[in-house]
Amino acid sequence: MSSSTAPRPRTAQHPLPMTVWCPGSDEPNVAPIPGAVLPAWAIDRVRTEFVGRPPHRPLPLLKIAIRDAAPGMDARIPSMSFTSADGEGEAKGLSILLAELHPDALPTRTGELPAAGSGMPCAVEDGWSGFFHRVHRLLPDSGLLLLATRQRRESGRLTDPLGALIAAARTAGFRYLQHIVVVYGRPAGDGLVPALPADGSRGVGHCDLIALSTIRHA
Repeated sequence: MSSSTAPRPRTAQHPLPMTVWCPGSDEPNVAPIPGAVLPAWAIDRVRTEFVGRPPHRPLPLLKIAIRDAAPGMDARIPSMSFTSADGEGEAKGLSILLAELHPDALPTRTGELPAAGSGMPCAVEDGWSGFFHRVHRLLPDSGLLLLATRQRRESGRLTDPLGALIAAARTAGFRYLQHIVVVYGRPAGDGLVPALPADGSRGVGHCDLIALSTIRHA
C-alpha cells in the first residue's frame, strides 16, 4: 500500500480528501510507544511533509497528552516540545499544537459530546468545550490544532467520537481541514503486517489524526 502526501494545510480553504499514512519499509518502530497514540514517524511527517517543510527543517511543535476530561484537566496534561535546530519555535511562538487524546477520555458514542448549556455532566461538557476554546485563544491566526486519537471497544462495539469532537472544535472557532488515517503496520509486499500497540483495543489497527485551523472573526 502506498502512502499519500498531504498538501500544505495552511492554505486550504476547503476540506482536503481523507489520506492514509503508512510507515516506510525501513522504519524500525512503526507502533506508538505505550501510552501514546501517534507513532514517532508520524510526528516527524507532521513536522515536515504535512506542513510543507524539508526534512532538515522540521516545524517546531508542542505535543500534549490528554488522559481525562474531568474538571481541572489542564493541570494534569503533560507536554513535550519538538524544536528546530535554529530555535525557530522560540522566536516565532507556538503555531501548531498536537493533542493526543487517550481513548478513555473520549465520549463512548457518536453525538455524546454535548453543546454548552445542555445540562450534561461537567466532566464532559466543561472539559472538552473549555479545552477547545482555550486552545483557540492560544494559537495564532491560521494556527493548526491536530487531534490524534483511536477507537476503543465499548460493550464489544467500537466507538467513533470523531464527529462529536469536530463539532465541538467548530463551535470553538476551528475550521476542519483533513482526516488522516495513520496505520499501525509495516508494509510487506502488497500488504501490511500489523504492529498493534500493547495498550490498544483488540482489532484497532490505526489511529485518527484530525487537522483543524483557527478562524478569526472580525
